Amino acid sequence: MSGATSSVRRLSTTEAPWVRWTLIGLALVFLLLFLVLPLAAVFAEALRKGVGAYLDGLREPDAWSAIRLTLITAAIAVPLNLVFGVSAAWCIAKYEFRGKAFLTTLVDLPFSISPVVAGLMYVLVFGAQGWLGPWLESHDIKIVFAVPGIVLATVFVTFPFIARELIPLMQAQGNEEEQAAIVLGASGWQTFWYVTLPNIKWGLIYGVILCNARAMGEFGAVSVVSGHIRGQTNTMPLHVEILYNEYQSVAAFAVASLLALLALVTLVIKSVAEWKHEREMKAASALPPEQPASWAPPGAIKEAS
Repeated sequence: MSGATSSVRRLSTTEAPWVRWTLIGLALVFLLLFLVLPLAAVFAEALRKGVGAYLDGLREPDAWSAIRLTLITAAIAVPLNLVFGVSAAWCIAKYEFRGKAFLTTLVDLPFSISPVVAGLMYVLVFGAQGWLGPWLESHDIKIVFAVPGIVLATVFVTFPFIARELIPLMQAQGNEEEQAAIVLGASGWQTFWYVTLPNIKWGLIYGVILCNARAMGEFGAVSVVSGHIRGQTNTMPLHVEILYNEYQSVAAFAVASLLALLALVTLVIKSVAEWKHEREMKAASALPPEQPASWAPPGAIKEAS
């Protein structure tokens, strides 16, 4: 009787086989048409005239300048967003204060503004006819149509990624462990380094991966503030656009293939991080429940003895 009941329960909560296979087939067809084929087309077009033409497209000085500028921009924007994102998430998730909802809205602001509009904002503030333009020009400081403007625009559009990964994670974890550490005599830095950071490390890594991917592939905001100066202010996406508009398709797709490879590497790193996180969660759930250990700052036991 119990076997028949369990069989009926499984049938009532499981789709028919033809439904499952139809949905799986539709998903595979969608992935093939919209992900796999476009990615394969990029590499096929890049190698259409042979490996020699592909390498020639990457050996151009303008291409190397675009690659270098893209890496420099990401190397500056990602650490800045790492600091800003962790600070904002810590403040929003761990404390209650007036204006907290407004601060959360500001964190989400880049998601609701078009990247082109974000670039225009920097032009209106730092451009030659902008609010600070005359003062910057008199002091020979270049923001717009220079590397600083590209970095500022990239920082703006990528700011929410790390903060938005950490805020719900920190809110779910609560602040009991931090309060216990402070009661036991830990400083603010010790509390963050020994208590908070180990609890958020996988969310932090995931946010950094997404932030880096967006920083390298950003087009709209960077296009507005860069000025499209070849060899100076063109990042890889802008360089691809210029080459394609000049009908240099092989060179354009060669540089685009590098961006595609960066995206694939990002996906691999993301998958590895998720796999390690899942393995740690399974290992932690398999352990028998224990009494929580009291945290003490380094040297506290030695001093007490």
